[in-house]
Amino acid sequence: MTASAAQTYLTPEEYIAFERKALPNSEIIRHEYLKGELIAMSGASRAHNLISGNIFGELRAQLRGSGCETYMSDMRVSTPPTASYFYPDVVVVCEDPRFEDDVFDTLLNPIILVEVLSPSTEAYDRGEKFAHSRQLTSLQEYVLVAQDKVLVEHYRREEKQRTAPIPGKDWIFTDFQELGETLPLISIHCELPLREIYERVTFPD
Repeated sequence: MTASAAQTYLTPEEYIAFERKALPNSEIIRHEYLKGELIAMSGASRAHNLISGNIFGELRAQLRGSGCETYMSDMRVSTPPTASYFYPDVVVVCEDPRFEDDVFDTLLNPIILVEVLSPSTEAYDRGEKFAHSRQLTSLQEYVLVAQDKVLVEHYRREEKQRTAPIPGKDWIFTDFQELGETLPLISIHCELPLREIYERVTFPD
């Protein structure tokens, strides 16, 4: 998805009401919510859709019968510590999903978030979105996938006992740049071969 900031300030409650009213209308785009502002999410490219679908399909197949659930980009994720809301490209939740209310469209406890990078969202996905998302105590892995080249960046929460996390010091980073490599998702006991992630994707010269 591509993103652009909208100069509209809403409370979290106003944002949720606005988004729920807009989503049934296919002509109205979705919005993420950061620091009181709406961030419009426009349509995605062919490569973006292929990559997101490939990852979703692989995870759904591997997690069948495990008790985990996999969602695509319409599942909103809330980060209560920072009062922000996002639409990740792929989301995994295990054990019992917890939702903000009885509409069941805003997840509180994802274990994995996947973002497919676009030119307009790359800095945002790496920066503020990750900074807010890692406040979720349930989150164990955060994955960024380039669509214009073979590059998967993986952040995994360190398994250390601390009374409080140290910002920037409690995540292990690994990147993968070859189609022959495999991305391990340790928290859900899955593996994603990069050949599967990038199936049918063509890259610019």
